[in-house]
Amino acid sequence: MAQVGANMEYQEYKWAYSIMDSSRVSACLISMLLIVYGSFRSLNMEREAREKAEREKEASLLDVQTLNTMQALCFPLGSSVALLVMFFFFDSVQTLVAICTAIVACAALAFLLTPLCQYVAGGSRAALCGRYSAPELAAALLAAAIVAVWVLTGHWLLMDAMGMGLCVTFIALIRLPSLKVSTLLLTGLLLYDVFWVFFSSYIFTANVMVKVATRPAENPMNVVARRLQLGGAMRDAPKLSLPAKLVFPSMHHQGHFSMLGLGDIVMPGLLLCFVLRYDAYKKATLVCQMGQVPGPRSMGSRLTYFHCSLLGYFLGLLTATVSAEVFKAAQPALLYLVPFTLLPLLTMAYVKGDLRRMWSEPFIAPPNGKLGADFDV
Repeated sequence: MAQVGANMEYQEYKWAYSIMDSSRVSACLISMLLIVYGSFRSLNMEREAREKAEREKEASLLDVQTLNTMQALCFPLGSSVALLVMFFFFDSVQTLVAICTAIVACAALAFLLTPLCQYVAGGSRAALCGRYSAPELAAALLAAAIVAVWVLTGHWLLMDAMGMGLCVTFIALIRLPSLKVSTLLLTGLLLYDVFWVFFSSYIFTANVMVKVATRPAENPMNVVARRLQLGGAMRDAPKLSLPAKLVFPSMHHQGHFSMLGLGDIVMPGLLLCFVLRYDAYKKATLVCQMGQVPGPRSMGSRLTYFHCSLLGYFLGLLTATVSAEVFKAAQPALLYLVPFTLLPLLTMAYVKGDLRRMWSEPFIAPPNGKLGADFDV
């Protein structure tokens, strides 16, 4: 009798158990950690470049790409073209895509692993081979080994490692210069995501986004084996699920995975990286004007733009998860992530009187190169 009652209770609250599944919890936590780490990595890179410039008394170039208004407007269009190419010509370009993906993922994974190798090496950054230090070379070798094993096995865990490297690298090395560019980019990508998930099936008789995201590519090892007429393990290399998403297995349902596209991490992550840099800039400006570090602040004033946006990202992910469970269908995550991150940020900036500066030229006059030096979340 008790067993029957427990089964009835489980069926009644099945949706809640599904939302709290380990795969969904992992997707939420890891995506937030990647955004936080990538944002702080970007801030630290900028601080180190400024400190190096001060020591060497000359400009120190920071190897980052800053998006402008035109690039933000064209990005969704370019992404749509790439998606259509992958949809219609995937069989023709899959090997090339797999090889290029492996190369890019190897570089991104090396970028992700470099701080760990520097920590193991005791913080050593002395140049060993040209401009590269021993920890950087070690990170590159380790990344190459991980990618090589992924090519041979196609294991989802290695694919996730490569995807994490791509997320952190893009968040750290691509900059949004203003809230205007951020709003244009995220709004355009929201429309892009909604169209290709909800409406593409009416035009192309298939859900283009889902099909491209879940379609495995031919393993380059198989192609080489066929061309050279080789046999053995090379011919049996598995197809590769490309690291355009992170997958998380469920501990409670065998064979069940939750999936989160890299764009659903990187694009909101770029916004959070921008507001983190602005929080640091604003604090450095205050320190410069006061001549000292500000004293204790109230709880309300301690709520930074970064905190607000990160909380919004969490609520957006939660809403997307609930929607996927309710409608039992793939959901465009940016439909929920963009409003939950962007609207509270715009409201908070308006209330604090920062909206005009953040919208156009938020970093027009950095104070004495101290950006981010004393930032404390």
